[in-house]
Order: sequence, then C-alpha cells, then structure tokens
Amino acid sequence: MKKSYKSKLLLSAALLAVSFPAMAEDNLDMSQDADASVQTEEVVVLSPMEQDIVVLQKEWARIKYQLSDKERQLSAIHSLEEKAAKISAKYPKKAEPIIWEGIILSTDAGIVKGLSALGKVKDARKLFEKALEINPKALDGSAYTSLGSLYYQVPGWPIGFGDDEKAEGYLKKALTINPEGIDPNYFYGDFLAQDGREKEARVYLERALEAADRPSRPLADAGRRQEIKAALAKL
Repeated sequence: MKKSYKSKLLLSAALLAVSFPAMAEDNLDMSQDADASVQTEEVVVLSPMEQDIVVLQKEWARIKYQLSDKERQLSAIHSLEEKAAKISAKYPKKAEPIIWEGIILSTDAGIVKGLSALGKVKDARKLFEKALEINPKALDGSAYTSLGSLYYQVPGWPIGFGDDEKAEGYLKKALTINPEGIDPNYFYGDFLAQDGREKEARVYLERALEAADRPSRPLADAGRRQEIKAALAKL
C-alpha cells in the first residue's frame, strides 16, 4: 500500500445497493367495456423504513456527485447526518438505517479530509460493526464493503486504525454475499490497485463496470462508474 495515498484520508463511502423484495401487482381495468382485457402492472411496495432509506440514498448521491462546492457539500451532509441519526433511532433493531448513517458519516470525513475527520470515521466504524451484529447480510453485505473501504483508506497506527489485512478480509466477505455488485467489486479493485496488485485490480474493476444497473439509483451508479473508469485509467 502506498503510504502517501493513505495519508490523504480519502474516505469513499460504500454506495450500497438496497434490495426491496416486496412487490405487488395491481389488476387495472383499462377500458369501460366489460369485455376489455385486464392488464397487470407491477408496483414496488416499500415499507416505511425502506422509504426513509430511499430518501437518504437520493440525497447522499446528490451531495456526493452533484455538489462541487465544499462548503455546500458540508452543509448538506451535516443536515443529512441529523436525518440519518433520527431514522436509525426509529429502527434500532434494523441494520439498514445504521449502515446508511455510517456511510453518511464516512462521506463527511471524506469531504473534510485530514486528522480532523478521524472522529467521524471511528463513529462510522462502530456503526458498521453494530450493523454486522444485527444482520451481516443487510443491503447485500454493505457493512462489510464499508468497513473494508475504511480499513484500507484510513492511516494505520499510531494515527488511525487502518489495516490492509482486515480491509481485504472484509471486502472478500462482501464479495461472497454480492459477487456481481458494483460497489464490492469497485472497492476491492481499488484496494488491490493501491496495494500494487494491478493485474488483479483490473479484473474486479472491469467486473464493477459491467455490473447491472440499479433502477432506483441511477445517479449513484453513474457517479460510481466514473470513479471506476478513473481507477482503470490509472492502471
């Protein structure tokens, strides 16, 4: 691992796919004629918690990929942190809101950079660890992806808690749960690239680039693919 890279404390949050399995079908009468055929339309039914998470996802993507001014980013992410904390408190036994609270804290640290960001990074780590205790498979193993990304991007002792061995272990666990996902493949590929393992890195980065779109997260996917292309270009 290149120490100069790690010292920058660029804390990319893990942009994690949310599975919403609850689906419903409505039979719609498309005509006043009694003999008219009835067509079926799929409707995604979200629980209140899932609706809250969608709000966090969309605002997170807007802040990360559409706001270029640092002050505006910080103002927006601080507001989102407050909202995420309230949602986590509303569902204390659910891993998904806790993961997103951690992602948002990590993103804040990535905007701030430097030693002053370490406090929020440590708080994010605790949240991801808590989420793993509740449900390690939540959000397709996103807590593993997020922890892995922190461990390889945070400086090691005595400054921070960075640890390449732990990073690789967490990222590999994420891939066992979501082997074709855009985020676990991107972060593992980026880790390998920073560790000087370019040939292996290309495999995972290309797999991330070819990952299926997440229909509910077009902005996040577009932003992530730009990051993947930039990482591949460096190789």
